[in-house]
Amino acid sequence: MLDVARIKQDFPIFQNNPNLVYLDSAATTQKPRQVINAVREFYENYCSNVHRGIYRLSERATEEFMGAREKVARFIGAEENEIVFTRNATESLNLLAYTLSRSLSPGDEILLTVMEHHSNIVPWQLVSGGRFRIRYVDIDGHGLLDMEDLKSKLNRRTKVVSVTHVSNVLGTINDLQEISKMAHENGSVFIVDGAQGVPHMPVDVSRIDCDFMAFSGHKMLGPNGSGVLYGKYEMLRSLPPFLGGGEMIQTVSTEQSTFLDPPLRFEAGTPDVEAAIGLGAAVDYLERIGMANVREHERGLMRYVLEREGDLGLASLVSYGPRDVERRGGVYTFNLGEIPPLDSGKEIALGKAIHPHDVASSLDRHNVAVRSGHHCAMPLIHRLGLVAASRASFYIYNDRSDVDALFEAIERAMEVYG
Repeated sequence: MLDVARIKQDFPIFQNNPNLVYLDSAATTQKPRQVINAVREFYENYCSNVHRGIYRLSERATEEFMGAREKVARFIGAEENEIVFTRNATESLNLLAYTLSRSLSPGDEILLTVMEHHSNIVPWQLVSGGRFRIRYVDIDGHGLLDMEDLKSKLNRRTKVVSVTHVSNVLGTINDLQEISKMAHENGSVFIVDGAQGVPHMPVDVSRIDCDFMAFSGHKMLGPNGSGVLYGKYEMLRSLPPFLGGGEMIQTVSTEQSTFLDPPLRFEAGTPDVEAAIGLGAAVDYLERIGMANVREHERGLMRYVLEREGDLGLASLVSYGPRDVERRGGVYTFNLGEIPPLDSGKEIALGKAIHPHDVASSLDRHNVAVRSGHHCAMPLIHRLGLVAASRASFYIYNDRSDVDALFEAIERAMEVYG
């Protein structure tokens, strides 16, 4: 297990809020002093635009910006020219949906899964316009992806397969190498939403053999507004620009423009320089800890979560996702009682269930911060027969005392509402 007490000393928010039990890292992580200082250093000592300034401040900013790209590439086993900086995984997936869809024909299909985050659903719906069909792979009774269903839905019309690495609701870890093999044998482009994977375990895109991967820096200790799109270089070169403007052009005339090679082709306008630099500092921090250690730490925490859940013995406490900690990440989604879908015609029996928003509010009174709602995964929530759920998510600054605090707060909520 990690030395959590030592790690927490690097995070000002825990020094300023010593009683805080933060269990919402799947939404965004807290930031260590090393990241905050990197951003502050940029603003205080070499704030300037990048790439074309012929003066010392700009040259240093460019060097640090490109250095961050190199760090991110190394972190996931990619080449530097395969890393595009974006605002977040959502922008990365929108970029892919808008550019890849230009080559799709009527009758083509996009294959997603029912466990996708909205950021890997809505962009495809927006660009479809009825030209192509979006299909969804189901889950089984254990919250695992139904691989037979995936196999049955792959066909000659399937042009893109886009899958989350780790479900932000169930915690399910998908077998990316197997899915990659199936997609490529079918002649499909394979995309991974790595937002919940890259921050939590070792990821090597060359071993996965994905064509593209999207992830967010703010979920891995980096600043908000930092995101990444990885793409195999030849695949990136085949894509048209997503946005147009400065920085991404080679020539511009009144009649037409030509564009730079990737990754700059996809980084129109002034980039979020400080966010990229902060993300580079976050990569440094995580590499010092070791991603294998991060994964082992979360695996141990989830094992303890499931033990505490069993010891509690609350019949009304229902949780979702695989019970095998080897198949799930550091996410614990639960309800206290049956919370049926809004359109089910059922009424929530008073005294039999606590709405997830009330659960989160009650836990907050005990300094335990969790998320509640549909978690930007409404198709999955509805597939589970729910309208909402509460979610605790763990990271490097959590330990067993936080798990204990969670279940103690759940017991108090049951006393108040039950």
